[in-house]
Amino acid sequence: MTNNNASFWTRHRWIVATIAIAAAVVLFASLSRDPAVPVRAVTAQRSAIRSVVSTNGKVEPLQNFEAHTPIGTTVKKILVREGDHVKKGQLLVQLNDAEARSQNARAKAQVLAADADLSAVEKGGNREEVLTLDSQILKARTDADTAQRNLDALRRLRQQGAASPGEIKNAEDQVKRANADLNLLLQKQKNRYSQPEITRVEAQKSEAQAAYAAAEDVLNQLNIRAPYDGIVYSLPVLQGAYLNPGDLVLQEADLSKVRVRAFVDEPDIGRLAPGDKIDVTWDAMPERTWQGTVSVIPAVIKLHGTRNVGETTCVVDNQDFKLLPNVNVGVTIITAEHRDVLTVPREAVHQDDSKAYVYQIVDNELQRRYVQTSISNLTQVEVTGGLPENALVALGPANSKPLRNGLPVKVVH
Repeated sequence: MTNNNASFWTRHRWIVATIAIAAAVVLFASLSRDPAVPVRAVTAQRSAIRSVVSTNGKVEPLQNFEAHTPIGTTVKKILVREGDHVKKGQLLVQLNDAEARSQNARAKAQVLAADADLSAVEKGGNREEVLTLDSQILKARTDADTAQRNLDALRRLRQQGAASPGEIKNAEDQVKRANADLNLLLQKQKNRYSQPEITRVEAQKSEAQAAYAAAEDVLNQLNIRAPYDGIVYSLPVLQGAYLNPGDLVLQEADLSKVRVRAFVDEPDIGRLAPGDKIDVTWDAMPERTWQGTVSVIPAVIKLHGTRNVGETTCVVDNQDFKLLPNVNVGVTIITAEHRDVLTVPREAVHQDDSKAYVYQIVDNELQRRYVQTSISNLTQVEVTGGLPENALVALGPANSKPLRNGLPVKVVH
């Protein structure tokens, strides 16, 4: 039996060899074929997408009033508290103004004296001098009239031979002297002061008025009133405290609208456009969002801490007065917004020589699809061409094996 078996394998060894070769080929094919790579995947769907610039900013009063003390003095009375709503014209703080009142009175006296001097110049002297000169002119006119009548009488007598030429000559000289005296007084009345004297008096009046205006301004600054309706949001002084010239007394603002100054990093500035929507958030009130729009595009780059930034601003409504001046806020600038467009996750999009592509999964195999894209943000990319709606696209492998065109895959969740 053993010999018969050996004889069989001997006679049919070519059949055995053929079977072995076939088995090897099958084994080699199964070993050389890639196993299905597990990948995460999503379906390309329509949705809204925003392209945004996220940064930080600071809140500023849109209309701000700061009161500083003009001179060294003490705080006499504080009539408001921080956070108080005040009305236009309301007295807020009184500083000690005794010295300022004294200076104001002296300046006013100087103005009155300068007014009197200018009036005297314009009228030809003070009241006593004017009355005296008027009296002198009246007397000179009378003397001139008398001398003329005497001359006329002597001329008539001369025609009758009753007056000598010498008497006529004396009378004529008397008329000339009387008229000269009168003309001198009239000239004195009209142009008593020279132009330099008039200019000096006018300059003295201007100087006195300027000093009085300055004294009035100091006095007004020591009695601080609200220039408009608003909120006292800073009051860093205490009653009785001494203040140096220029020290801040209080700050008031109309906070129904505030300005947000946003600091945009240099690479993002080119994406901004006037009218872009802005969302403002504040960590102290995480449930609130304030809206505004870009009002100015940065015109210069500044160093802000360690960042090169441009500053853009927007105005937001703050009717409940929750946003406070000088607080730091988060700013999201919406540079583009598209609705009902085809989108895929950002990690699904790859680059090849500046051309974008995705891996679409068709029959459990990756197929590279070059796509056209539009706006993007940190999580999504808008696809405008090259990919059908509801296409299944790969995000990435669940293991370390790289993705490539034609790779067999299986979707895992």
